[in-house]
Amino acid sequence: MNFTPAQVSELIRKRRSIFPKTYLWKPISREIVEEILENANWAPTHKLTESWRFKVIAGDGLERLSEFMSSHYKSNTSKDKFSEIKYNKLKTNPMKAACIIAVCMKRDPQARLPEWEEVAATACAVQNMYLTCTAHGIGCYWSTPQSALEATAFLELEDGERCLGLFYMGYHNLPELPGKRNPVEDKTTWITS
Repeated sequence: MNFTPAQVSELIRKRRSIFPKTYLWKPISREIVEEILENANWAPTHKLTESWRFKVIAGDGLERLSEFMSSHYKSNTSKDKFSEIKYNKLKTNPMKAACIIAVCMKRDPQARLPEWEEVAATACAVQNMYLTCTAHGIGCYWSTPQSALEATAFLELEDGERCLGLFYMGYHNLPELPGKRNPVEDKTTWITS
């Protein structure tokens, strides 16, 4: 292998969620988006179900997504729970991204394994996307607004597919952000005998 453990550890530990409010309006080339998706495609997958599916939203599609999400929120939220701030965020955030990938999962038609394993495999694909974006200096984050989770018609999902959220991407000029994690020792038990 051409990568040292230190290089891999550094990449993993520098991964951050970077939000659309900090994105610069700079397009991400199709080649880089395809590389991000190809790396996602190499996630671990039990029984090789390769459950992940992706819908790339760019250009005018971002405006359509913006209208869909804000309208969905407005139509499906009672007046006492409606937030103008949330509505505006759903309307403006897609327009700040260079590209958004709808992260979807297609259930194994034979249900040979529990659904949670296919969700977990899709989440591993998203981690590969995060790491690839980090290596390219692209900010990204995985968002799960209700409107996206209920976007079956908008995304033209097939039977057995469902959306697990939106992966926002955009270049940014933020300084390196510090990480926040509690010690792994607090979450680990060793069983040695």
